[in-house]
Order: sequence, then C-alpha cells, then structure tokens
Amino acid sequence: MDKGKRITGAARDQLAAELRTAYEGGASIRSIAESTRRSYGFVHRILTEAGVTLRQRGGATSSKPSS
Repeated sequence: MDKGKRITGAARDQLAAELRTAYEGGASIRSIAESTRRSYGFVHRILTEAGVTLRQRGGATSSKPSS
C-alpha cells in the first residue's frame, strides 16, 4: 500500500476488515498505523467507520492501592 494514496470502494472495505482483525487481535492503533505506513488518524477513522468498539486509552494499571 502506497503512503498517502487514496483508498476507496472494495479496497477500502478490504483494508477495514484487515485493520479490524489486527485491532481486535490486540494490536494498538499506533502499531497498525506504523505497519501500514498510514497516520494514526486514518487508522482510527477506518476502524470507527467499520463499527469497531475502540479500547480505552492507556496501558495496564497497577493493582497496588495508592497511598
């Protein structure tokens, strides 16, 4: 996939399915963006358009109570 090239129609649907699979498999939006040479915003938009429920921001939280 060429960086910056417009993706429409069936190609966009195919890409959305691939990105959805990667994201639901645990990949982050940033890692998907890097591997596809697309921007974070593009990947976020495609996932949203595909109806993907996005995860909350942030990493794992500490199970130790705060003092």
